[in-house]
Amino acid sequence: MAIRIALDAMGGDNAPRAEVEGAVMALGELPPSVRIQLVGRTADIEAALKPLGEVDRSRLDIVEAPEVVGMGEKPLAAIKSKRGSSIAVGLGLQKQGRSDAFLSAGNTGAVMAGATLLLRLHEGVQRAAIGAPFPTAGHSVLVIDGGANVDCDARELVGFAHLGSLYARDVMGRQNPAPGVGLLNVGEEDEKGNAVVKEAHQLLKTASGIRYVGNVEGRDILAGQCRSGQIDVVVCDGFVGNAVLKFYESAGRMFTGMLKQAAPDVLTRPEVTQLFRFLDYSEYGGAPLLGVKGVVIICHGASPPRAIKNAVRVAAQMVESHLDQDIDAEFAEGGAVR
Repeated sequence: MAIRIALDAMGGDNAPRAEVEGAVMALGELPPSVRIQLVGRTADIEAALKPLGEVDRSRLDIVEAPEVVGMGEKPLAAIKSKRGSSIAVGLGLQKQGRSDAFLSAGNTGAVMAGATLLLRLHEGVQRAAIGAPFPTAGHSVLVIDGGANVDCDARELVGFAHLGSLYARDVMGRQNPAPGVGLLNVGEEDEKGNAVVKEAHQLLKTASGIRYVGNVEGRDILAGQCRSGQIDVVVCDGFVGNAVLKFYESAGRMFTGMLKQAAPDVLTRPEVTQLFRFLDYSEYGGAPLLGVKGVVIICHGASPPRAIKNAVRVAAQMVESHLDQDIDAEFAEGGAVR
């Protein structure tokens, strides 16, 4: 089965160079069934391809999109007014059945607004959520929501738990046992947390189709473990999730900088290089926007080519795993959130 992935070539801090290089790298590593559609200004994309030398164009298409959504533009207004933008055109390909996935390092709000407006939410899904992968001591943990929704009610948090659990099972391969889902809180006890988190905790304890491990604390994310066992998914609202994500990124940069100053020779050792690769967000490519019909991945604005390459890989995995169909079945007639 051919997999067509539309890539916003004009999004991100280093567009279109990083996107084009990442696309070429991805095609060199992924099977022949994967095809990439570079969406953006044709002249700019061709200019970025030129320095790369001989590139196999048989699996690479360029889709003209003359407009660009800036990072500072208001998301919904930009999507409605710039119908020729690389984000709107790229998402439109999937809506029209001409593409199977879309990824962008551009304006996150515009991608979310465009995906919700053009692709729509699965029936039964109240809100789409960003699943942010976190490296841990042993395995990656998906934190959901990573920033799409700053205010959530308890039932929406339960919906995020279902979305995250399905992603962990289908794409991350956490099938046996079923993914462990924890609710981020200020303590493990039942009485801890604000009103919304307390209600979500009670709902999750009786939710079907989820292996709920209970309340978890911030320290449990990087351990990937709590008293009840392995954690694969951590549920929280987007305000908390984004704050945790940004803190983690800054802590990693600070640690790297301190190590370079204190012991620069250490960084040349192969085992240390491998460790920093493990901690590098670009290894995970991007974060899936879960709950919309289709496959959408949001990449970091500063994504280098390697991050784009890995995001393409994750998009292909999402398509191959039939995650979209499984979400549709899980949420049919409100079955996932009772």
